[in-house]
Amino acid sequence: MSNIEAAILEEAIGASREALLLVNLDQSEWPVVLANAAFSEVGGADALGRPVADVVESLVGRELALEVSESLRTRQETSYAVDIGGTDCLLVLKPLPLPGEERARHAALFFRSGAAARGDAAQAAQHALINARRRIRDLTRDDPVTGLLNERAFREVLEHDWAVASRERGTLVLVLFSLDDFGAYVDVFGRHAADSCLRRVGQAIRRCLRRASDVVARLDDARLIVLSHTSDEQAVREFATRIATTVRELGLHHPRSGVARFVTVSHQVVAAQAADAPDSAAAFLDGLLLVEPT
Repeated sequence: MSNIEAAILEEAIGASREALLLVNLDQSEWPVVLANAAFSEVGGADALGRPVADVVESLVGRELALEVSESLRTRQETSYAVDIGGTDCLLVLKPLPLPGEERARHAALFFRSGAAARGDAAQAAQHALINARRRIRDLTRDDPVTGLLNERAFREVLEHDWAVASRERGTLVLVLFSLDDFGAYVDVFGRHAADSCLRRVGQAIRRCLRRASDVVARLDDARLIVLSHTSDEQAVREFATRIATTVRELGLHHPRSGVARFVTVSHQVVAAQAADAPDSAAAFLDGLLLVEPT
């Protein structure tokens, strides 16, 4: 696209009455590269250059920001009914691949008013189809016990983010959490109670994530993992310690634990400069899984 074409397009988007953000998916944390005038009526503070997850979180809360992040990561068109300042809106995410691109490098986020969102029967059917596709995606990517990403989906996320970090010479940090003496917990209370315990621990970790672009997944029966994009490894170590305290404070009784009377987690933190690392993303993760947690 020539400069004059880009300028005309930007002017046309700016004149639109529908609030819109344009996001660069090819950079870490997906910065907002364009926000039209109509968005200022919805979003308030200037969004340009900020991570889109932070912008969405400030508007509709952390839980939905995490879902939006996952949809952007998988380049899936989707939509969410949201309440912004007492106004019903439809938040629509649409990847924008260029001809010949296998994966879109940009995505648009539209904020449509309730009146515009309701539309006619055909539009309602399209909205239902988008949501059905999202549910199918979630069934294949989510762990059924905890609702977190499963291992296969996490490896896909890590592979993608590793490539981005390598290109931008960025840092990725993995934090592996292991439930202490969890086999003994299963022996005492059974599988159903163990699944409930895993679910509560997983959601506690998810609530503690420092930013919406961070990811948490369940790897196996007693291990969960967090991927963070921060370059401050010490801050991640403090975050891991805070999670360990949060899990302990859940007060989940564990009579056979060799650590405490309650369910606890041990953790291991590993950081890598992807551009300088000799290993692949898979080797980076597999190396961490071989290390005993502390």
